[in-house]
Parts: sequence; C-alpha cells; structure tokens
Amino acid sequence: MLVTMVWLAGRYEASQVQDKLERDTVGAVSEIRSALARNMQDLQALNAGDVALEDWRVRAAELLQVRREIVRVEWRNAAMRLVAHAETPYRGEYWSDNFREESETHAVAACSNARRTNAATYSPSYFQLLGEGLGMELMEACQPLQHQGHFVGYVVATYSLPNILSSQVSKNLTRNQEVSFTEPDGTRLALVGAAWRGTRVFSAQQLLDLPGHTLVLRMDSWHRAPSVFPNVLTALVTAMSIALVSVLVVLVRDNRRRLRAERDLGDALAFRKAMEDSLITGLRARDLQGRISYVNPAFCAMVGFSSEELLGLDIAPYWPPELAQEYRQRQGRRLSGAIPTAREGHESVFMRKDGTRFPVLIFEAPLINAQGQHTGWMSAFIDISEQRRIEEISRASQERLQATARLATVGEMASLLSHELTQPLMAIASYASGSLHLLEGPGNTPVAQLTGEQAREQLQELVAVMRKIGFQADRAGRVIKSVRDFVRRRDQSREAVFPQELLDAVLPLVRMQARKLGVDVETYVAPGLPPVWCDVTMVEQVLLNLTRNGMQAMEAAQIVERRLEVRIQAPEAGQPADRLVFSVSDWGMGIPDEVADQLFGAFFTTRPEGMGLGLSLCRTVVEQHGGQLQHRQHQPRGTVFTFTLPVAVPQ
Repeated sequence: MLVTMVWLAGRYEASQVQDKLERDTVGAVSEIRSALARNMQDLQALNAGDVALEDWRVRAAELLQVRREIVRVEWRNAAMRLVAHAETPYRGEYWSDNFREESETHAVAACSNARRTNAATYSPSYFQLLGEGLGMELMEACQPLQHQGHFVGYVVATYSLPNILSSQVSKNLTRNQEVSFTEPDGTRLALVGAAWRGTRVFSAQQLLDLPGHTLVLRMDSWHRAPSVFPNVLTALVTAMSIALVSVLVVLVRDNRRRLRAERDLGDALAFRKAMEDSLITGLRARDLQGRISYVNPAFCAMVGFSSEELLGLDIAPYWPPELAQEYRQRQGRRLSGAIPTAREGHESVFMRKDGTRFPVLIFEAPLINAQGQHTGWMSAFIDISEQRRIEEISRASQERLQATARLATVGEMASLLSHELTQPLMAIASYASGSLHLLEGPGNTPVAQLTGEQAREQLQELVAVMRKIGFQADRAGRVIKSVRDFVRRRDQSREAVFPQELLDAVLPLVRMQARKLGVDVETYVAPGLPPVWCDVTMVEQVLLNLTRNGMQAMEAAQIVERRLEVRIQAPEAGQPADRLVFSVSDWGMGIPDEVADQLFGAFFTTRPEGMGLGLSLCRTVVEQHGGQLQHRQHQPRGTVFTFTLPVAVPQ
C-alpha cells in the first residue's frame, strides 16, 4: 500500500506539472495571436490618409523600434512595386538587395492571398542566410491597402520567428522551460529558453493558426524526480488514516452482521420451535450410540411419555415386550451403518404408556452435521391406526356395496329366471307324463305284463324319455347355480384364470337376457392368450354389468339389428404388453356428450329403475386391478367399453 501511495503521489505531481504546462502554452499562443493582431492594426495605420513618403518612413521607423519582432516594413503599390521600406534598427546591417530578391517570392505569395481574401495573410516560414554563417527563420505578412473604397497597394512586414518568441513569450518563461515554433511534422523553426535541464521532461503543444499559414507552438519543461521523502510521509499518514477508517468500517459492519446473525438465529429457532409444536408427525433423534437425543411434542403425545422420560434412553419404553428383541436387532443394524433407502418407510407397532398398542409408519434418515459427519439418526413416525380403521370401514362398505349391486342385478334377473326355468320344467313335466303313459303300456296294459318284442320297445322308449328328463333338470340346475355363484358373497382373492373361463361363467346369464330381448351375442377370444391375475367374482360382475348395459342400450323399438360383441385379445402395438384387453360393443343409440361426462359417477343413471352403481363399481374393480375402464363410439353406431387386466406372472 505504501508503494502504491508513493506511486500515486508521483503521478499526481506529474499531472499537476503537465496541467500547468498546458495552461502556459495556451496563454503563450493567446499572447502571440494578440500581438500579431495589434501589429496588423499598426501596419494598416501607416498608410492612413494621404501620407507622404517621408512621413511614412518616420512612422515605420517608430513602429520598428517598438515592435522588435518585425525586421522590415515595405510599402508596395498595386503592381507589387516597392514604393518605400524601413528596416529594424537592431540588425539592419545584415539587409541587402540580394536578400530581398531571394525572399520576394514569399512576399508576392502572401500578398496574392491577401488580395484574394481582402485580409491580412501570412506566408509560410523560410530560413534566410544573413551572412557570416548567420541565419534567421522569417515569415512574411501582407496587409492590403484601400483608399476611399479602392485598392491602392500593400504593406508587407517581415517577421522574425525567434524575435516573436523573445518579445512575447520569453519574459514569462522559467529557467527550466523552453518554447519553440515547429512545423506540424515536428521540425524546429525557432527556440528560446532551456538553460537548465532536469531528469524528466514534460511537453505541451498548441496550434497557432494564422491566415495562410499554421505554426505549432511547443513548450517543454524539465523537472527533477518527484520528492520521495515528503511523498513517503504523506503516503504513510494517508495509509494509516485509511487503515484506521477501514478497521472502524470493518468493525461496524462485523458488529452489524453479528447482530443480524443473532437476530436471524433467534427467529430461526422460534420458527423451528413453532413448526415442531404444530407438527402431527412424531420426530425422534438418536446419537451413534443409540441414545435418544431429541423428541418433539407430537411424538410425546403419540407414545404418552414426556421428553424427560425419554431423553438419554437406549431401550425405548414404548417397545412392546413381545417385540423388544426384534426392535433391538433393527436398532443394531442401524448403528452398524445400514442406511435405509430414501423415502422408504416400514410399519411397526408401538405401545403407549397405558399399554395400548397402535401401528406406526417409520421413516429414518442419517443425521449429517455442517462438517459432513454422521452424528446419528433422525426418525419420523406417523400414527396409522386411524388410517387402518378407515381402510377397514371402507373395505367393509365396498363389500356391502358390491353385494348390494349383485343383489340388485339378481332382482332384475328374476323375471328372466322364471322364463328360463319355465321351459325345462314344462319339458320335465311333459316327459314325466309320457313316462307314465309308457309304463301303463298299450291298452292300459302295464309294462310288467308285456312280453317279448313289445316289452323291449316300450323299455327303450322309456329310457330315452328319462334321459331327456335328466338333461332338462341339469339345464335348470345350471341356470340356478350361475345365479347363486354370482350373488354369493365371498372373500376377495385373486388367482390366475384363463379369459375363456371368465367368459364361460357369465355367458349363461348373458344369453338368458339376450333371448328375451332378441339380441345376437357374438364372442371372440384370441387363441393362445395367457391367464390373467384377478378376483374372478368381481371381474365376472364387470363383464355381466357391461353386457347387460349393452343389451339395454338396444331396447328401443327402432333398432332392428341388435348385436352384442364380447372380445378378449392381446394389446395393440404401443400399449403395455403385460395386459389383456376386454371389450364389449353394442349397436345401440350411443352415449350423448352431456351423459358421458357423468357416466362413471356414483348413483348416476339414465334408467328410471336403475340404481346408478353398475359403471361406478366396474371402474372401481378395474382400477383395483391396475387397469382402466374407458368407452368410445362404435361404428357405425353404438358404444364400445374396454378394460384391461394384468397377465398372471408364473410363480
């Protein structure tokens, strides 16, 4: 910092010197320009009025005595012929006719420009030998003359550039400065000053823009190197002041930062305490030795023990005695470094202080401090006893609802059963009457009294009739059994079953209603399909509900072609390969858009006698099996319902 301060002090001192030199240069140019302007006014005054030659020479001699920068003055007529001239009294011995002949061209050029612009004009500077090895840089200035509005001639003044510097600038120069006229390309024309030179030079340049010619005034100044010792002291004091202020600023900022951190820490602790008190999830922390180091109020309320009773214990009093050994083994695995999978919980059973048991869901994660070290375990506990109770109530309600739906379905089938059972019962009665007639024999002769060929024919006919009676009775039994199996309440259990078996189980009931409504039922089961994993009774109910809805959709009298298609096939490309697709298609009137939005809602129905539970239960059953129940329009008319079931995985 000290070196920097010294360097900056030197830079500041150098900039001060340069600025002063720039100001001096500007002032010198201004003085020269003012002096040349005054000279032009005096030159023009020489020919004011009708002046005689002698008077003109007297005036010119007086002017040359005052203006030492002018070495010669000439009066020329309009044709540039010399009328009169006067020379400076200070170096007159060097002037000759040959000299004027050599510089004539510069005067002619300056006067030509002055005549064209009707204003004073300067010629470019030129070096003229004056004899005996001496020379001088000169410059011609020409002022046009007018009398009563007519051009009458010129007055020409020859300037010495060194004299201009000596008379106008040198009086203000210091002993370590020099001033010079230079060409724009840097060529020195005249030089004044610089008797003493230092180790560093500073330069400043300023244009002297004259009519017809431009000069550059250059001023150089020499200085010694910056004063080190005063600058060092100044820099040292400044550095110490800056350091002291910086320390104060740092202390103030650090104090504010510390107060802010303490305030934020207090707010964070208060927020954490309020959040922990509002949680319904129990939290427990253990150190690496298995001792309880923290419990929140929710955990204490869950197990019935206070935090004072739990902190520091490695054997938890809320462990049921019959499960204590299992919990010790699990805790040992945790302490040995077995890290549980993230966000995977496990269920367990805890015991309250009053001895009651309750199920909990436990999530565990390692405790990592700010240095990245493992310091213990944090566990979160959720009391799921209420969840288990609600799940049991929901399961029981679902089973009752399903049983109610099955009973409602059977009630609707009662009329169909009477129609289906009437035919086999009437056939049985007819065959029984025929059997009695055969037993009586021809002419009311009992079969036992018949002999020979006649008795044998009677017995054969009797056997055929009895077989028909047995067939019709078996048919009636199958109808009753299919209804009984559907209505019978059974535990939900899933098993592997082939799709054809599911379809065969409901086809008798489907065909009963189809014959009554005049519906043609077509089935298709793709060959080689694997078994599905499902609850057989629930899936049979889904198939029966969808087929019944399809046939009821074709009850309208205007529907002539009544066809119901049931298809079971593999999924199409792009669909999950571990599913089978079941579809039920009807040729009914279709489903309006306003009905489609509410189709699967509970208790929504379009039939006056319906309960609105069929499709809602169907969707629930399918989703419980991991599938989806959907519907779409059937071409050319009607509706297609599709659902999927998972393929059974071989054990």
